Amino acid sequence: MTLDTTRILDWGQMPDGAVVKRVRLEGGGLTAHVMTYGAVLQDLRLAGHVAPLVLGFPEFTPYLTKSPYFGATAGRFANRVRDGHLELNGETFQLDQNFIGQHTLHGGSYSMGKRLWEIDAVSLDRVTLKITLEDGHMGFPGTMTARVTFALLGDGVLDIQMQAETDKTTICSLAHHSYFKLDDAATISDHTLQIDAQTYLPVDAGLIPTGEQRDLAGTGFDFREATPVAQAHEIDHNFCVSGTREALRQVAELRSPTSGVRMTCHTTEPGLQVYDGANIDIDVDGLDGKPMGRFAGLAMEPQIWPDAHHHSDFPQAVLQPGETYNQHTQFVFSRGET
Repeated sequence: MTLDTTRILDWGQMPDGAVVKRVRLEGGGLTAHVMTYGAVLQDLRLAGHVAPLVLGFPEFTPYLTKSPYFGATAGRFANRVRDGHLELNGETFQLDQNFIGQHTLHGGSYSMGKRLWEIDAVSLDRVTLKITLEDGHMGFPGTMTARVTFALLGDGVLDIQMQAETDKTTICSLAHHSYFKLDDAATISDHTLQIDAQTYLPVDAGLIPTGEQRDLAGTGFDFREATPVAQAHEIDHNFCVSGTREALRQVAELRSPTSGVRMTCHTTEPGLQVYDGANIDIDVDGLDGKPMGRFAGLAMEPQIWPDAHHHSDFPQAVLQPGETYNQHTQFVFSRGET
């Protein structure tokens, strides 16, 4: 295990006094800061581009009460679980209902995205964080240990690898939850988005998938060709990029016509949840010293499809003892002509 302590700083305190660390990484033309709180990507910069590439806060304290999962590692099941209901091996489990008092969101109110992780290894261009969630934590069965490695590779690659193991049958789907913004405008509405998907999941009033896989053609969510994000207001939907996990491949591209900065998303995951930040309304300035309002950033979250275990035809997220959950995702940044 490599532990370059010169890259680790004390950066804040949890309500119980536990110290939050922040790690600085450099490589591939990128500079990143990662927190032990929530395995959060707190800041990300590209050489030659002044503005931050992600939304976040310049200090730790607002993350405790004001962050809509900025840069967090969401899990143990990212996205929503209808009614907080889980049934496995004939047993029923009631999960924490932290979304509109009814559903489970991103693993519950005190999920891994809101807890302290341990630093397992750190060097110039990478850090590995580790957390163990107790059996019954937020209602989920099984003691689950997860690791996330952030690495800055050559040519603007933010590489994220996630692993998890359990001692009882459980569900596991992790997701990186940065909100991306590729210029210094107030919103991402004029960013263009392209997604390699033919269908998406319609949702009900509680943002739970109805079970239908709807063709994108003729809808406001049709981003098969590069299209301004503002084409579809209030996006918070899963795009079905495949029916199973696959080898690492490109699934989406985001671009700012103002700055010329381009980001491609590559992942092993079958789903890409896209959220346009329609409900962001934060009275604390962000990394660029400006307030963050509606459509301030775009979340692009590779993951298993939401509420998967209630839909037998969705890709499934069951993790058994002896198995290892593996996700590999890359966000690749470059600068070109505006």
